[in-house]
Amino acid sequence: MAEFAHPERHHVAVLVRHGMLVMELGIVHRLFGQARSASGEPLYEVVTCTLEPGPVRTDSDFTIPIDRGPEVLAEADTVIIPASLTEYEPMARVLTPPLDAALRRIPEDARIASICTGAFVLAAAGLLDGRRATTHWRSADELQARFPEVDVDPCVLYTDDGNVLTSAGVASGIDLVLHMIRRDHGAAVANEVARGTVVSPHREGGQAQFVRRPVPEPRTSSTKAARAWALENLHRPLTLRELAAREAMSTRTFTRRFRDEVGISALQWLTQQRIERARQLLEETDLPVDRIATEAGFGTAASLRQHFQAALGVSPSAYRSTFRGELVAQA
Repeated sequence: MAEFAHPERHHVAVLVRHGMLVMELGIVHRLFGQARSASGEPLYEVVTCTLEPGPVRTDSDFTIPIDRGPEVLAEADTVIIPASLTEYEPMARVLTPPLDAALRRIPEDARIASICTGAFVLAAAGLLDGRRATTHWRSADELQARFPEVDVDPCVLYTDDGNVLTSAGVASGIDLVLHMIRRDHGAAVANEVARGTVVSPHREGGQAQFVRRPVPEPRTSSTKAARAWALENLHRPLTLRELAAREAMSTRTFTRRFRDEVGISALQWLTQQRIERARQLLEETDLPVDRIATEAGFGTAASLRQHFQAALGVSPSAYRSTFRGELVAQA
């Protein structure tokens, strides 16, 4: 009997355990569940499973009945492992026998991702050996100490190493799922999902986790207006002085406040936004690369290629060719 009802969709299996965080399970279902094709057809089917079917305790005051077992994993295209607070990843460097047996069911070509401390499961399975990975910043030192073969980066929102991905604490699961949707189906689909969920459509994986930073007082001036203005003027050669002037701040104050609010510098943020704009134009239009470089604010095709290669590891032309080819294949 097939575990997934729709063979034409991308199959996502969520493996939950006792002590699961309800929000993390909800993130996966809500975001993947909203992704639609141009004709309005769902693009993903999400099925929740557990090691032994039955009531699964959550981090709240209720349980959730899960009637699917680990056999679901054998039919998955993507497997996501959220965190568990009570069955927290074993202190030993090996998996429990039931968890080990479950993970062995996952197809070799499947994509596997973790949210928060779910990274400990991937590490214990050897899937993160020699790879860059992240987890919640409170658990990063423990992950590194327990699994020295893993290159733990405690400062990013998520990592993407081909078919193995990790994300930081809870809400960064949103960024991870949007990233996977964007990688599968492009910026337009991911942005529509973000809009429906009322979240930011794109935060780069390299953006810093917000750790040990106090929430700004409500009366404190912010850089929100400058960021909104910058997004409307990406085609222009923007400077820090111009951005600071939009908020009536000195360049020094603006620079400090921008980093406090966003987690990266204003110039890094601008580059990220310009790359995202270029990606959108490459995916959705037939504009020549020179024109896209101008529209995204890189000025020249050479500058666009340099930044694109540094950020994504491919040229703009290769990115367009690959993505448009996938669109044709899916049509």
